[in-house]
Order: sequence, then C-alpha cells, then structure tokens
Amino acid sequence: MRLTVIGCSGSFPGPDSPASAYLVAVPDPADEQKVWRILLDVGNGSLGVLQRHIDPLSLDAIFLTHLHPDHCLDLCGLYVMHRYQPGGRTARRLPVYGPAGTARRIERAYGGDVHRLERAYDFLRLRDGEPVSVGPVTVTPYLMNHPVETYGFRVTSGDAVLAYTGDTDTCDNLTPLLRGADLALVECAFVDGRDAERGIHLSGSRAAAAAVAAGGVRRLMLTHLPSWNDPEVCRAQAAAEWPGEVELAAPEGTYDF
Repeated sequence: MRLTVIGCSGSFPGPDSPASAYLVAVPDPADEQKVWRILLDVGNGSLGVLQRHIDPLSLDAIFLTHLHPDHCLDLCGLYVMHRYQPGGRTARRLPVYGPAGTARRIERAYGGDVHRLERAYDFLRLRDGEPVSVGPVTVTPYLMNHPVETYGFRVTSGDAVLAYTGDTDTCDNLTPLLRGADLALVECAFVDGRDAERGIHLSGSRAAAAAVAAGGVRRLMLTHLPSWNDPEVCRAQAAAEWPGEVELAAPEGTYDF
C-alpha cells in the first residue's frame, strides 16, 4: 500500500498545503498492470495538487469523512473534469462514499441539481462499522466524535493497515479504528493549553493517547494542523504520550507499508 499526502492542512488550505486529501494506491494482486486508487477526502485546493500525481479521472473511488468544505469541496471541480473534458464525459460514474446528505451537500456547493451531479458520481452511504470493498482494498468506516456526522477510515489490503481518523475528539471508536495500524494518520488541530473546547478535534497528547490505548500501532503521524499551529509544539505534546517517533504529515509526502 502506498499513501500520498495530497493535502494535510487543517480546516482550510494553508500556505504550503491544500486541505485534507490522501491518495491510497494498491497494486492488483491478479493484474500487474492495474493499480487501484482511492482518495480519502477531497478538500479545497486538493484537486490541483492531485493532478501532479495521477490523472484524477483514474480514481476508483472517493471516501469522504464528512461534509465540511476542507474535506469535500473539490468534488465540484472534479465534476467539471468528468463532465466537460474535451472529447466527452467519462463513461462510468465514480463511486463517492460519504455521510447522509452527501449528494445534496455537493449539489448546493456546485450550484446545480443533484441529477446533473449523478451523471458523474454514484453517491453511496457510509454506515458505522460496515466495510466497503474496492478491488483488493477494504475500507471500514468508524463513526467519530465531531459536530457533524463524521467517519474515520480503516483501510486494509493484505496485511497492510492504514488508519485515518478524519476529524474527531476522543471517542471509543478510535480503538478499533487504530488498533494494529501500520500507519495511524491522526488529526491534531487543537493544542493543549490553548483549545479547551471538547467534541471537535484532538490535540497532540490526546492523539497519542488514543494510539497507545488502541495497541499495536507501528507509526503515529499527525495531520490536519491549521497554519496557525506550531507543528513542533504539536509533536512535543504527542511525544509526551507516545513511546516512539512522532511523525508529521508532509505535503506530497509518500509512504509505503
């Protein structure tokens, strides 16, 4: 499995990174010519960077953690690519898995009607704990702790496990989501001592504590840091709880596991 960080800025695009988008690529074990590509979130600004790595029309599926703009808004631009590219629109509809109301949310953002969007997208509903298969990849959504319906994704293929929290504060579902992950991609929008409000985001210490409690996590990587956060402060707060190296997601960084 290969993870490419397309965007990792928290809550809005930063000066060095778009908002949330993570590309997962897995070779097909039965066809050496085929690579399955799924995108976890497609936040504002991510579509431009995505084009540096793949043809966006080659995606096999998109999974949306939730419907805040920094996690879904570039579906609007991707629709234009599908519908109006020179030579005609793509023949297949791209599966888009998301929370309740995804089609309506993107319809309102785009300014068109949902039936038009459904010419390019097949909108499918996520449900807590119900796995979805895309070729050799299985994505299991877990309901998280955020002000709107939000999921974290446990992505597996063979023995490889990627866990991505999306946006969340501490919750019970972080344990099955993170347990035994080769790479735990954990949001860290809040800073201990600065952000007191609960039920929205994790801090570095709470992100690390969740990974420790889950057990068996091999790598902890913080992501979704707004541009006003000092990444080294977030790393230090996590390091106080995490026994190994605390990594920071790097824009356009690529990780194999």
